[in-house]
Amino acid sequence: MKNEKIIAEKLLQAEAVKLSPGEPFTWASGWKSPIYCDNRKVLSYPFLRDFIKSEMCNVIFEQFPEADLLAGVATAGIAWGAMAADQLKLPFIYVRPKPKEHGLGNQVEGFFEAGQKAVVVEDLISTGKSSLQVVDVLRNAGVEIAGMVSIFNYGFTAAEEAFKKASVPLESLTTYTSLIELAVEKNLVSAETEELLKSWREDPGGWGKV
Repeated sequence: MKNEKIIAEKLLQAEAVKLSPGEPFTWASGWKSPIYCDNRKVLSYPFLRDFIKSEMCNVIFEQFPEADLLAGVATAGIAWGAMAADQLKLPFIYVRPKPKEHGLGNQVEGFFEAGQKAVVVEDLISTGKSSLQVVDVLRNAGVEIAGMVSIFNYGFTAAEEAFKKASVPLESLTTYTSLIELAVEKNLVSAETEELLKSWREDPGGWGKV
């Protein structure tokens, strides 16, 4: 069983998540977001890092027992994937955004064999587009996809539909909803703001128009 609010609390403790409804963050897509998530910060806190790594391993072990190897998404998923692979004693590979421009020109780094089943490791899921591009790269290389695991998931409907269409089971340690509920419990945001924050997911491009 995943401990979504506990994981969310760890992210808040590491200041990996910032809530700023009044001064939203601007994503590369141009969307205005009341939340910013940077799970790389957790790597700097050994005890928080170890807890999240262990939770990730539990999910992989319970949900994807058929996994032959783990595949990290560059760059943020590499550290988490490597740590989880070490604890689970599984081989590890990682996938670049594009093929290397020199040397062997690899896009998938590490040893693998066609037919092996991989669990893809991500730090967070927003629209799911870049994560599923990695799935395509691995499938084209002959790797079967058992599923994907992420630390955080915004829970966008478009992402959920994209993963279903791609036939990729997705497990996330914590979600946007759990984080917002925890923020209300800790009086970081008001109950009124909670409803506004939850509605943002239905229209991510409309926050700045509120």
